Amino acid sequence: MSRLQPIVDSFTGVESPDSIFEQLMEVLDNLEIIPEGGKFYTFIYKAKTPNIRYDEFPLIACTSIDKWGFTGFNFHWNLTRNYTWQECQSQLYVIEANELEDARSLSYAKFKMSS
Repeated sequence: MSRLQPIVDSFTGVESPDSIFEQLMEVLDNLEIIPEGGKFYTFIYKAKTPNIRYDEFPLIACTSIDKWGFTGFNFHWNLTRNYTWQECQSQLYVIEANELEDARSLSYAKFKMSS
């Protein structure tokens, strides 16, 4: 069973992204500092580039790692995005492959404008 199933079962659609992410942090006990290509993650992110729209709680499939950070397909955007190390505000919470569908069913994208 997915660790996310209890969250999905109680999900009503009116929860805030902050509330959902908080619940995810409580059940996702596999944490990594450096992602691995091909694995799925969620984390807290704060973009450094001024005046861009970003996802504070990305849900990604890591596609590559570099000195400056990593690239991942963001399921909230349905686009590939770059993430720099300094802007990651938390460790990376590992989403197992069998949990990805549950994670995607939760509406916890938090789009913000950077300052």
